[in-house]
Amino acid sequence: MYDVLIVGGGVIGCSVARELSRYVGKFVLIEKENDVSMGTSKANSGIVHAGFDAKTGSNKAIYNVLGARMMEELSKELDFPYRKNGAFVLCFDKKDEGKLKELYDQGVANGVKAEDMEIVSGDRARELEPNVSPEVTAALYVKASAIASPYEMTVAYAENACVNGVEFKLDAEVVSIVKKDGVFDVKLADGSVLQAKVVVNCAGVYADVINNMVCDKKFKIISRKGEYCLLDKKCGGLTDATLFQLPTAMGKGVLVAPSTHGNILVGPTADDIPSKDDVDTTYEGLNNAFDKASLSVPSLNRRNIITQFAGLRAHADVNDFIIGESDVENFFNVAGIESPGLSSAPAIAVDVAEDIAKKLSLQVNKSFNGKRKGIPHFATMSDEDRQKLIAQNKLYGRIVCRCENVTEGEIVDAINRPLGARDMDGIKRRTRAGMGRCQAGFCTPRVMEILSRELDKDPTEITKFGKGSNLVIGRTK
Repeated sequence: MYDVLIVGGGVIGCSVARELSRYVGKFVLIEKENDVSMGTSKANSGIVHAGFDAKTGSNKAIYNVLGARMMEELSKELDFPYRKNGAFVLCFDKKDEGKLKELYDQGVANGVKAEDMEIVSGDRARELEPNVSPEVTAALYVKASAIASPYEMTVAYAENACVNGVEFKLDAEVVSIVKKDGVFDVKLADGSVLQAKVVVNCAGVYADVINNMVCDKKFKIISRKGEYCLLDKKCGGLTDATLFQLPTAMGKGVLVAPSTHGNILVGPTADDIPSKDDVDTTYEGLNNAFDKASLSVPSLNRRNIITQFAGLRAHADVNDFIIGESDVENFFNVAGIESPGLSSAPAIAVDVAEDIAKKLSLQVNKSFNGKRKGIPHFATMSDEDRQKLIAQNKLYGRIVCRCENVTEGEIVDAINRPLGARDMDGIKRRTRAGMGRCQAGFCTPRVMEILSRELDKDPTEITKFGKGSNLVIGRTK
């Protein structure tokens, strides 16, 4: 019997797990894929929004501002990439400049510090970001905006939760949830049943499915697909700040933004689709994203695209985050967490964990350790630190991924640490091996060899992202 069972291993589920581990109890997180951060949390813009865009008084507005304020200190505690780079909301028509003032006023009402926002002329925007379009007439300059690595943040949360005693069950898909005699029976696809006093629904685009198994009060999650282009690091100088366009009813629009690792991200589109699993990119979507982004930065060049991807946002039919206990006692929803979900996650997790702790009268975990040290990144180290690391472990002297300067030591660490990588994409998210210009064209065989050796598996068992994605099917000799 578990005190709390969390459904979903994205940034929300993992952050709730970590905050719950501050208390004494028996906790488990279940995830239907073979790793954490396999859904929206691995395929989004990585923007830590300041909090000016959401409607005042909404859950989105409240948690965005609170979470964004927590992010810098959290990035130090959990050792994931974060950088305060600022943002511009660009206006291309003088008659629309009043909308910038509306966003400014909304930001102040939401709790964003007035000194962190400023309406500037198009010339001032270009002075700060020279590649901004000459068509821009004015902009809202938001100094408090930042960027983070969403998948590394999720992994950091998960590892820290695991070290503090939370169990993780992967490849664990829920097929039914029944409450009887005050206990939830959660049946998994393999036939096993887990019992828990409290269930927390953090299932992303499937949150409606999980809720509707138990609750009389139904809701619907709409899958909103966003397609992106990723540009080579040589384009990193195009902008240091995140460049938005004036938002629409479908979202914050197409952006041009740096990643924490120096690439430039272009996108996303916003298309509501019937499927909860369709993350295929399309010619039309990618072309549309690039055309719109080129309005902000005309010097964007398609020849610098190194990969494309798509993610699904969990848009709730109530047009806000759904957070808290449902109409079924001890069943908590954390659903509809679309943008600004990444920014809001730290604050949401604290509130949900505190509410559950009060319900169950959980005691404080005096042995809780909130610090986590990430994998050393050889590429960003000084030569002196590299030499020290190699002296400690010679595997850090063997470059495996040439594009990103990832060493064998980093890959071995990624496999053997808590909740370690079990496939190629798990290695990629933790170390960046395969994320560079050649997109794993050169390093794939070597990474497969290391996975095979460390996991004691035959190379034919190594997958790209779990079941059904085997990279090789047999031996030729």
